[in-house]
Amino acid sequence: MAGGGGGGAGEQAAVAYWYDACEDGASLLCGIDFAASADFDPGLIPAMDTGADDGFVAEIDRILESINAESSPAPPPPPEPVPVASPPELPMLDQQLQVVSAPVPNNAVAVMEVVQRGSNGVEAARKERRRESHGCAAVNGGGGGEWRDGKRSRLASGGVGGPRQDWRRRPMLPPPQPPSRGWDDRCGRRDFDRVRKRDRDEHHRREARGFWERDRGGKMVFRPGSWEQESDREAKRARTQDGGSMEKKAEADRTGAAQREKPVVAEEHARQYQLEVLEQAKSRNTIAFLETGAGKTLIAVLLIKSVCDKMLKENKKMLAVFLVPKVPLVYQQAEVIRDRTGYRVLVMTAQILLNILRHSIIKMDAIHLLILDECHHAVKKHPYSLVMSEFYHTTPKEKRPAVFGMTASPVNLKGVTSQEDCAIKIRNLESKLDSVVCTIKDRKELEKHVPMPSEVVVQYDKAATLWSLHEQIKQMEGTVEEAALSSSKRTKWQFMGARDAGSRDELRLVYGVSERTESDGAANLIQKLRAINYALGELGQWCAYKVALSFLTALQNDERANYQVDVKFQECYLKKVVDLLHCQLTEGAAMKSETDDIEMQNAEKHTTNELEEGELPDSHGEHVDEVIGAAVADGKVTPRVQALIKILLKYQHTEDFRAIIFVERVVTALVLPKVFAELPSLGFVRCASLIGHNNNQEMRACQMQDTISKFRDGRVTLLVATSVAEEGLDIRQCNVVIRFDLAKTVLAYIQSRGRARKPGSDYILMLERGNISHETFLRNARNSEETLRKEAMERTDLSHLDGTSVLSSVDTSPDSMYQVESTGAVVSLNSAVGLIHFYCSQLPSDRYSILRPEFIMQKYEKTGGSVEYSCKLQLPCNAPFEKLEGPICSSIRLAQQAVCLAACKKLHEMGAFTDMLLPDRGSGEGEKAEQNDEGEPLPGTARHREFYPEGVADILRGEWILSGRGGCQSSQFIKLYMYSVNCVNTGTSKDPFVTQLSNFAIIFGNELDAEVLSTTMDLFVARTMITKASLVFRGKIEITESQLVLLKSFHVRLMSIVLDVDVDPSSTPWDPAKAYLFVPVVADKCTDPLREIDWTLVNSIVNTDAWNNPLQRARPDVYLGTNERTLGGDRREYGFGKLRHGTAFGQKSHPTYGIRGAIAEFDIVQASGLVPARERGHFNDYQNQGKLFMADSCWDAKDLAGMVVTAAHSGKRFYVDCICYNMNSENSFPRKEGYLGPLEYSSYADYYKQKYGVELIYRKQPLIRARGVSYCKNLLSPRFEHSEAAREGEFSENLDKTYYVYLPPELCLVHPLPGSLVRGAQRLPSIMRRVESMLLAIQLKDIIDYPVPATKILEALTAASCQETFCYERAELLGDAYLKWVVSRFLFLKFPQKHEGQLTRMRQKMVSNIVLYGYALQKNLQSYIQADRFAPSRWAAPGVLPVFDEESREYEPSIFDEEPTGCELQKNSYDDYAENMQEDGEIEGDSSCYRVLSSKTLADVVEALIGVYYVAGGKIAANHLMKWIGIDAELDPQEIPPPKPYNIPESIMRSIDFDTLEGVLDIKFQNKGLLVEAITHASRPSSGVSCYQRLEFVGDAVLDHLITRHLFFTYTDLPPGRLTDLRAAAVNNENFARVAVKHKLHVHLRHGSSALETQIREFVKDVQEELLKPGFNSFGLGDCKAPKVLGDIFESIAGAIFLDSGYDTSVVWKVFQPLLHPMVTPETLPMHPVRELQERCQQQAEGLEYKASRAGNVATVEVFVDGVQIGVAQNPQKKMAQKLAARNALVVLKEKETAAKKDDEKDGEKKNGTQMFTRQTLNDICLRRQWPMPHYRCVNEGGPAHAKRFVYAVRVNTSGRGWTDECIGEPMPSVKKAKDSAAVLLLELLNRDYPDKPDGKQS
Repeated sequence: MAGGGGGGAGEQAAVAYWYDACEDGASLLCGIDFAASADFDPGLIPAMDTGADDGFVAEIDRILESINAESSPAPPPPPEPVPVASPPELPMLDQQLQVVSAPVPNNAVAVMEVVQRGSNGVEAARKERRRESHGCAAVNGGGGGEWRDGKRSRLASGGVGGPRQDWRRRPMLPPPQPPSRGWDDRCGRRDFDRVRKRDRDEHHRREARGFWERDRGGKMVFRPGSWEQESDREAKRARTQDGGSMEKKAEADRTGAAQREKPVVAEEHARQYQLEVLEQAKSRNTIAFLETGAGKTLIAVLLIKSVCDKMLKENKKMLAVFLVPKVPLVYQQAEVIRDRTGYRVLVMTAQILLNILRHSIIKMDAIHLLILDECHHAVKKHPYSLVMSEFYHTTPKEKRPAVFGMTASPVNLKGVTSQEDCAIKIRNLESKLDSVVCTIKDRKELEKHVPMPSEVVVQYDKAATLWSLHEQIKQMEGTVEEAALSSSKRTKWQFMGARDAGSRDELRLVYGVSERTESDGAANLIQKLRAINYALGELGQWCAYKVALSFLTALQNDERANYQVDVKFQECYLKKVVDLLHCQLTEGAAMKSETDDIEMQNAEKHTTNELEEGELPDSHGEHVDEVIGAAVADGKVTPRVQALIKILLKYQHTEDFRAIIFVERVVTALVLPKVFAELPSLGFVRCASLIGHNNNQEMRACQMQDTISKFRDGRVTLLVATSVAEEGLDIRQCNVVIRFDLAKTVLAYIQSRGRARKPGSDYILMLERGNISHETFLRNARNSEETLRKEAMERTDLSHLDGTSVLSSVDTSPDSMYQVESTGAVVSLNSAVGLIHFYCSQLPSDRYSILRPEFIMQKYEKTGGSVEYSCKLQLPCNAPFEKLEGPICSSIRLAQQAVCLAACKKLHEMGAFTDMLLPDRGSGEGEKAEQNDEGEPLPGTARHREFYPEGVADILRGEWILSGRGGCQSSQFIKLYMYSVNCVNTGTSKDPFVTQLSNFAIIFGNELDAEVLSTTMDLFVARTMITKASLVFRGKIEITESQLVLLKSFHVRLMSIVLDVDVDPSSTPWDPAKAYLFVPVVADKCTDPLREIDWTLVNSIVNTDAWNNPLQRARPDVYLGTNERTLGGDRREYGFGKLRHGTAFGQKSHPTYGIRGAIAEFDIVQASGLVPARERGHFNDYQNQGKLFMADSCWDAKDLAGMVVTAAHSGKRFYVDCICYNMNSENSFPRKEGYLGPLEYSSYADYYKQKYGVELIYRKQPLIRARGVSYCKNLLSPRFEHSEAAREGEFSENLDKTYYVYLPPELCLVHPLPGSLVRGAQRLPSIMRRVESMLLAIQLKDIIDYPVPATKILEALTAASCQETFCYERAELLGDAYLKWVVSRFLFLKFPQKHEGQLTRMRQKMVSNIVLYGYALQKNLQSYIQADRFAPSRWAAPGVLPVFDEESREYEPSIFDEEPTGCELQKNSYDDYAENMQEDGEIEGDSSCYRVLSSKTLADVVEALIGVYYVAGGKIAANHLMKWIGIDAELDPQEIPPPKPYNIPESIMRSIDFDTLEGVLDIKFQNKGLLVEAITHASRPSSGVSCYQRLEFVGDAVLDHLITRHLFFTYTDLPPGRLTDLRAAAVNNENFARVAVKHKLHVHLRHGSSALETQIREFVKDVQEELLKPGFNSFGLGDCKAPKVLGDIFESIAGAIFLDSGYDTSVVWKVFQPLLHPMVTPETLPMHPVRELQERCQQQAEGLEYKASRAGNVATVEVFVDGVQIGVAQNPQKKMAQKLAARNALVVLKEKETAAKKDDEKDGEKKNGTQMFTRQTLNDICLRRQWPMPHYRCVNEGGPAHAKRFVYAVRVNTSGRGWTDECIGEPMPSVKKAKDSAAVLLLELLNRDYPDKPDGKQS
């Protein structure tokens, strides 16, 4: 009554606003589980607290924009027609193409795209269609576009809008490939290039007989054939056992469908009658009246094509809208249109279009073609009717769209009484749709194409009535209603008003939202009892028992059952009903155990040879007859059910049986499949339910689609369906339709008959014997059909009725309405109630409060007996106003509509509605969704990365660097500034080279800021020593151009060697943006800084001839063609990388290494003339003089120490340590411990001869002891504390070991640069990197214009990925909290009318990463940020630009601890190149001036700058920076509104114990109203007091800021990660809730939810138990989860104190610091078990996986590490179960580790502490036996990203017996572990089949 207004869906609440009202809602049920989907979990039906409008509106906006933005496509050339005799078969719905959102989609809209095709258009289109995002994506009304997992669901929009071009950024193209260096070489470094590897390995696999693997018991087993995953293997086994006939058939169907090309429709394919209708539709608005199956959709498709082609010729774009009445049809029709055309069409339900038009998202005049499927619905208040009357008929005629309606019967009623009655109804439909009915006169062609099923009537006896059972259940209903009313404090008027309008939706909410009292559960329970009673009467006691049991089971499985009053209330009644109805079918056929009954038995699982205990033992019809007959006699089964079973048994042997049973009620649809599943005789049936949306037991669109597709391909052969399947669902294979319940209308009769599509089908009508109404209906239906057809062809003259009420004219008189002028959005009496319900549903709420409008009706009796009503509307307490009185109206419905219309107007005026009359969610208008259709990451996220140019400080710019070019040198002096590099060592090092360095100065063109000079930088030069470097100003210098040229040449020669870049001083480019030079200085200080420059050294180095020798310049490897880096000590010399990956096939085998290392032959060096040929000669003379023959000269032995030499045979460089006079080339070659090679070189000379082809001449010369020259290192990162070596547990004595090599002097070229000079210069890049970044920080500081130390700004600009001693993360944490606080305060004060949800979204809009990222770009911050770990190889020195190739990735052993080369063989650690991947921020590109930054880094830097400024200058400085950035969050004191007056009733004030509460808080409130609001929950019926949500919003921000500030300044030395953990432990709802309970704040909470009361009580008890544990302080990590409300009131009280104290945060901290004591400290900080386990598994490279399941109201979470279950826990809450499971897993892992350590200690003497690597062992065996290296291949890689699994196979080519069998390891989380697993198996195999003989030879 009171709430029944609005018709259609107008007055349905919450998300129902976007739902289609006209679904089958005859029986509102809750709790029956689905037969249709075995995996359905009722708990998954979501809470409807998500908004429908936001994403949905954005999607529609995008569609419209794309329509307007696209240029008109040229019409596609018609493809070759494919002739078809009948309309092409509809393809299976492709699930991928529908975007189904999290909330249940009860309306849908889909979009078709125009595909612009070229000459090969059809092929292109076909390819396009494969892409998931193409074509038609459904947008669901029930929240179709809302956020899901943080991303919006996307709608394909035809590639509208190109990439944004921005001068600041370079588009993120793949970096250019390095120059190709040969196939083998590339593969050698890439484990990823699997495709090529597979090709190459194919010949190995063909030989394979089978493979070895471990079975589940851990034994090695041999399996023939090729490897498959376990799951595939089991599936195959299952299929084989099944016989697989169904699968084969389904497979054949699918293959057939795939082979049939999708035809492109042309008119010549259509039948004659279709073309006739089409011709009429082209010229006028038409309603096509044709039978089901006659191909009406094809006519619509051809009409779309025709209209589109016509508009294309006029160069216009078309928008066609295709309306359907029900959601499943959206998907079906979208699929058809997508396959038949390429045009843009919106397919949606009518309710969606109605809402879109009402909110003026689309205007009617923007639509060109409107198609209405099943258009007979356009009557009364159906959305079809409202669309036409409210929008179509009110649009000027010339702007109206063309209309095309489709129906199988234009009259949707029980029947027509006469020809005239029929004519009137058709005429009314025509005038509503502004169209003319068109049908076929000549039916012969139609009958040829549309087979009619034969109609069969089956009669059944009337059921005996079970009076006593019926009466008992009815009495129960009465009791429930009384209980509901008594628990409701509202009057009957209020109760009805509140329930009626939102009742359907409220029932929908049972699964997602808790309710307050028994009365809430009662309405639901009454529905259930009625359903049980219906089943009892119509189906019998046994079926009713099944229904009741299902309800009870579903309720007990409800996770809220523990603490929900309404659930307990329902449960006690349902138990009584189950006991009352309990019965069994026969003595011998006891019911299955109740636990089996919980799961709906999907008939798929039931085959006749698979009987379970308790089923009927015999599968013969006669026996079933007896059993069922007996059951009928007892009333356990009704004769109707018996008749149905008999009908089905007749089809037992029908080939390809496919049937639909139509029933009226959902309860019947859900229980019949259970009945069939119990009967073995019906084993040939695979049954499922198909039900609609508008009931509690709703099916989601995706489940419906799944069920329908199963029916299509034969996995389901029988559907039990409600009316949802009558209309439009096109299932061609169906050959039997049974009407279990007779149709209610002629239309339903015609439509359900039309579902039997196959020729020779049966249409079976079940009639009750002797039931006159049944017989009358059938007769009437048959007559009406004939009358309708006749009337459509021969129209009756109705002119005598013109103007009478019988012919209803279209009502376009403007109903009372409110229209927004700016947009045209409108709300009328029809839609106002629904809109108000929708608005309330969008207000912020939790599970304890359902927010809905309350209506209080007032009755006025007038004289004369007439009655009038007025309605008072009460909105929830967080709406902008609470009460509104409506006008007096003639009916309850009108009064309710009128008050809602007035409320809509008021809400819009107050800003609660946007100008589109949608609830304002605080996100502002015109906001565009930041998304892209290619699935690329969104801006503001860590994965969104772009190239940015690297910044260079302006002060470094200097045109002087360009002087002296072109040889013309002027005599002018150049004024420069000289700064010496001052280094002070702290700590000591045994390595003398660390301290033997030359001194340098740096020359700049400008004077540097004093802050740069005051900065000292730590250089981590050795494990035990740090060098503190700084710049010291030496003075101004003036130099001539010729001196400058000399210094530039020196600088280039030096840096080219240090950075290993081959450039020539005469040709290198100089960039004036970065102008400075490195110069050598003498140790003595002079008054004239110019004289400090070591000009002698400069001259000697610049003018030496040695630079003409390419081996002496950088990168001699490029010259020699070896592609090996020049600096010594590179482990790659041995070709281990290639050897490791097995990719060097084809190279010649080497006796020692298996594969030749990629080293140049010495004869190449000799042939080049770089080393002069020599005869044996005057050697002894020279030796006596202390000279040595070098490769190209003679040197004094004493001068060599400290020099750098280049090895002529390899191009590598070494520092000379000393001359070993006691060794020469004839000394025996040392054999390294553990070396397994088969050969020993007899001498050094022999080694060089065999390995390099060098014949040594001066064999008696002493050898040079040398060490490799290391690469230039990044010295800014503290590399030694966490070095890889230390982590891998190597011996500490190895860490400082120095590797030496012994070189024959005759192979060494002395390098022009002394060793000390090179070592000194290797520090300069690191020093300059810091100087350059400091200069940038100073430049930014000057721009911001506020005095803050530049070092602090540098900290805020340095990312953690730089791995330096400081980063921005600590400052970012503080800045984040401060920014949130300032913006929250600003919004709270500026918008007193906005609710908490709007404020939160507005804050998000001001402080989200995407917004901060935009600010950072505007201020060009990307140029100042340091985000990459410094890599000298990619650093650009002036005049020496880096060369990028794959080898330039740094490989960093410790700085001078080099690996050996030449003769002393290193331990081959076989490191994967793949594991030496590039780090964050690093790129391989064509230039160093670009780098990659993630947009989250830019956002973080903004927050870090705020933090740094806050630390340096407090609020003033931080606000100055925020203003500079663009965040305006300062309120003018005049703008702050006065505090709102509280008018709180005295009764409430008396009910609150202010003294106790203020005593706990230790503060007296000035304004007590603030405190009342702070403790009032939204579930409390409002009486002038708002709920605490707004105060919680501001209190949350103030506490976050205050606690973060406290932690930041208390723990100044804490690393950022730990500080983040501290903040997370201190600032979280769980912690606040425990503090609230500790101080008894919860007892003051004002709420109205018994469920909340129960939960708080339980939580308080749990907390008290927690506190009894010794030393326990959980800081929010306890074992029980707090109700969020408790944390919220803690925050809201903070907000109240903040406001009451006049916005003073210090008062808040004064109150809350003692409350929060003891605060979390680093010592008491517990780590969250889930995180601790994750970090542990990451460190150990173990795969971590959680598996969750739910049984009843208990969630079970299992933890798997590397696939083994090691922890499990149960809890009603899934998150808590996960935490407990992780904790249990950690205990197990720690116990295992302890046990393993003990074992290791026992074995320690044997193993000597080293870990045995299985792959290493396998490699050693191969080396020893002179086999090629093992051959690994990846056989499988899968699993989700967080739990990836790799499976590797390995085999070895043994020299004697060929390839071994392949051994396949276990699935492992890393490639390393997977290879190890396979290697272990192969080792076992080799030990068994290839045992070693004592002499070491293989058998």
